[in-house]
Amino acid sequence: MKRQTHGFKRSDRVAEQVRRDLAELIRSELKDPRIGMISLTAVELTPDYAHAKVFFSTLNSAQLPEIEQGLRRAAGFLRRELGRRIHIHTLPELHFVHDNSLEYGASMTALIEQAKAVSDQTPED
Repeated sequence: MKRQTHGFKRSDRVAEQVRRDLAELIRSELKDPRIGMISLTAVELTPDYAHAKVFFSTLNSAQLPEIEQGLRRAAGFLRRELGRRIHIHTLPELHFVHDNSLEYGASMTALIEQAKAVSDQTPED
């Protein structure tokens, strides 16, 4: 009989712990100026914990290629430091993926506001 705590699977708790620890490591330990201010939005782990997709967002999308390059170069360091903080049977290989959902949401909001402004200017019959 499997026991679940508060409806969360163990893999979800591990993924959230990985996200929190990586965010702290990036904020406090990384010195690469290319990375700058990013937010880690989610982590998806494979069932065997061998790989982790780390989703990040940035307000500086013009520098996205440099940010991605910096994160790829730092992946080994981050994985090693993560291993010092989290003790799991397999330490995942980190794969950073840009999460554009915040930018997409902002552009959708702008389109809605634009459509609303046009409809407010249209005279009613």
